[in-house]
Amino acid sequence: MIYILFAVLSACFAALTTILAKCGLKNSDPDGATSLRTLVALIVSWIVVFITDSFWDIKNAWGLTLLWLILSGVATGASWICYFKALKFGDANKVSPIDKSSTVLAMIMSFVFLNEEPTLFKLIAMALIFAGTLMMTVKSGKQKQSKSRIWIVFAWLSALFAALTSIFAKVGIENINSNLATALRTVVVLIMAWVVMLSKGKRNPFSGVGGAKEKLLLILSGISTGASWLCYYYALGSADLTVVVAIDKLSILPVVLFSALFLKEKLSAMASAGLVLICAGTILTVI
Repeated sequence: MIYILFAVLSACFAALTTILAKCGLKNSDPDGATSLRTLVALIVSWIVVFITDSFWDIKNAWGLTLLWLILSGVATGASWICYFKALKFGDANKVSPIDKSSTVLAMIMSFVFLNEEPTLFKLIAMALIFAGTLMMTVKSGKQKQSKSRIWIVFAWLSALFAALTSIFAKVGIENINSNLATALRTVVVLIMAWVVMLSKGKRNPFSGVGGAKEKLLLILSGISTGASWLCYYYALGSADLTVVVAIDKLSILPVVLFSALFLKEKLSAMASAGLVLICAGTILTVI
């Protein structure tokens, strides 16, 4: 049951990632922030590969294994780009629950493509998580309509790509060490982030990141991201995807708490009830 510990650690690091990224994006360009954070995550991932002597498993990183890892990296890059855009224009306590709805999408995909068993508890959990997500993203009367349309589209795209990331990765890590798989995926994510920057005419991949404070926050966010990924893919290699993604998404709790205490992003009564449903659904997936 050690995979539960690693899934919980992944959730903790993922929450820290979101919090640091939100603060670091205050005066930063989302694309430049993504590039910086990905580079740091890449360095962390490869350090762990060499510390754990996982590099020599590279002999298994060919054929379909490499293809699935590349597709997982591409999906991750797309999810990050959309997520950073959503965080730039929307409140963290509304963007995060939509992003976490990738749990439901990943569970559906795992039933269809990975032949995991759709138990009654898991089906009820999916309904609770989806209902909770909708309740947490209901617009308040104070929100500007134009703002809502911008962030909510990017947030849902982020969730879709995040779900695809988990599916591709689950298949890709079956025959390779999870630490090496994480590092290889991160190379693809970094390349994708830089291609996006160049396609927009930004020659410096870290342009618009902001001052020293923003850079430090994004670097710390990258370190946290690398740690979260390493824990997540270790757990994913040891258990059903439906269980791991559900536990990982509990990162929403510290994100919402931090947003309320330090970013003054308050939850409405309906949003609070939605958060309870999401947590209840997550717990059901582990039963």
